[in-house]
Amino acid sequence: MGGDRIRLENCRMTAPIDITLYFNFRSPYCYLASKKMFTLVDDHGGRFIWRPLGGWAGRSPPERAKYKIPIVRQDIARWCRRMGIPYKPPPITTDPTIAAAGSLFAEQQGCLREYIVAVMAREWADGCDIGDPEVLLAVGESVGLDREALAQTIRDEEVLATLERNHEEASERGAFGVPTFIIGDHIFWGQDRIDFVAEYLDELRGEAAM
Repeated sequence: MGGDRIRLENCRMTAPIDITLYFNFRSPYCYLASKKMFTLVDDHGGRFIWRPLGGWAGRSPPERAKYKIPIVRQDIARWCRRMGIPYKPPPITTDPTIAAAGSLFAEQQGCLREYIVAVMAREWADGCDIGDPEVLLAVGESVGLDREALAQTIRDEEVLATLERNHEEASERGAFGVPTFIIGDHIFWGQDRIDFVAEYLDELRGEAAM
């Protein structure tokens, strides 16, 4: 496969394959992705390199978003009907930054998956503002995170700086939207590309077995 081939030298066939994931909790397409993306880990041997983004990073800028929102909401409603999942948009002013910061703490504590699923459900199924610290802290507690430690994390300047670095890294690697999945130099943009990610993982694992 040339220069873009992932070489798994000196690794067993069962070794996980890294998938860098750029994710913004404010994106409804990330909500859809959260319902399916963990199959890449469970069924296809992937391992997420978690890169959460805050604010408007990875999303359409505000001046463009105001024109897109009615169309996007129609689109998301169709997807949710097809997938059989609830959909209630959060307040338009919702800022995802503290949710992204909190996800880094959840990752450290070993409950990132549970945190992602719970936060996205609170935001996109219940329609709550996850930019409200009280809402977010309650979600964190529900998945076993220490409330005070989480509260400190979402205010930590170094953690917030990590979100900015994630955005810079995404731009450097050619990721311009969310969710984006990157394996080597293969970029998959959008929740509707998850099947392609799965196929590529299977292809790589097949090659590693030869």
